[in-house]
Amino acid sequence: MKPANELLSGIGTTIFTVMSALAVEHQSINLGQGFPDTDGPADVVQAAADALLDGRNQYPPMPGVPELRQAVAKANKRFYGLDVDWASEVVVTSGATEAITACLMAVLNPGDEVVLIEPLYDTYVPVVRMLGAIPRLVRLEPPDWALPHAALADAFGPATKAILLNSPMNPCGKVFNADELGFVAELVLHHDAYAICDEVYEHLTFGGKRHIPLMTLPGMRERTMRIGSAGKTFSLTGWKVGYVTSCRALASNVAKAHQNLTFTTAPNLQRAVAIGLAKDDAYFASLSRDMEAKRDRLADGLAALGLKVLPTDGSYFITTDFRSLGFNADDVAFCRHITEHAGVTAIPVSAFYDAPNPPNHYARFAFCKRPEVLDDAVARLKRHFGQG
Repeated sequence: MKPANELLSGIGTTIFTVMSALAVEHQSINLGQGFPDTDGPADVVQAAADALLDGRNQYPPMPGVPELRQAVAKANKRFYGLDVDWASEVVVTSGATEAITACLMAVLNPGDEVVLIEPLYDTYVPVVRMLGAIPRLVRLEPPDWALPHAALADAFGPATKAILLNSPMNPCGKVFNADELGFVAELVLHHDAYAICDEVYEHLTFGGKRHIPLMTLPGMRERTMRIGSAGKTFSLTGWKVGYVTSCRALASNVAKAHQNLTFTTAPNLQRAVAIGLAKDDAYFASLSRDMEAKRDRLADGLAALGLKVLPTDGSYFITTDFRSLGFNADDVAFCRHITEHAGVTAIPVSAFYDAPNPPNHYARFAFCKRPEVLDDAVARLKRHFGQG
């Protein structure tokens, strides 16, 4: 038989699938995959259930139901002062991962270059390559994950079509500050490029850090596609409802890509998310406050164990350096070891790199779990490493 697609055939099973299967096999507490272990707001879930029974279960409008597009536009104004035309500048997608793909499809041609920042979400590079474009990788270095201005500037060139920017950042929890975003914006403008902004953790920032959409900076409104996620904002990751905000011209192409990927998204979930986005400020404040408390709970427990815990200013994740425990193998071996022998699962941070020679002594733990689960995980690790 003729060979199938070479790129897809060469992609192995994701580390998340591997580690989750290993966690099930060993009855391990899975702090690898980033999803909460409790459902989000009861009124939003109830709204989705009610909407199933209201007789509107056929194809909704391809770019999204008006209620949700209007709610996304209002949220942009409410949180960031952005004036958005809901009818022409918002597209609803089946999750943020589809939104990322649709935004890349909207602007890339074969041979274009895309600037990507490591460590990065694992779908970025494969999608860029599937579209025939070329990733240009820039690496942030732990423990502070500072933006390397010179390296970023060098990554831009005549063939640069876009930068894909993730803030708050998975896996390292970095929130880009105003100066860093200003530098990114200058490069985008200078090279006449686009910015695709993965902002799914926009409402999960800690320690007084503030999420600043790149779209709000001077000159960026017409060049930016801003991606949000109901899954992260409402702790309902299985719903797979995402949304893109952009100018009219870009939104038109995003919608065409969406039309040829999934076409539409479950209408009852869209209408429920619209209700969620209208929730009062207290909800959004409690979301970040409660998640910050979980971050601190797990960070304190891991630090007491002897792990070096790196700063986390946003997202669901803590990065730890495990060398202080005297474990001398790499991060893949460490994560397998603690899964099999301690009953706790993490993700090796090297999985979030595409360029050669990634750092291989860091493990990522998800803290978006119930407090008693986090405590149990720490207790298991303490027992295994002879501290409890």
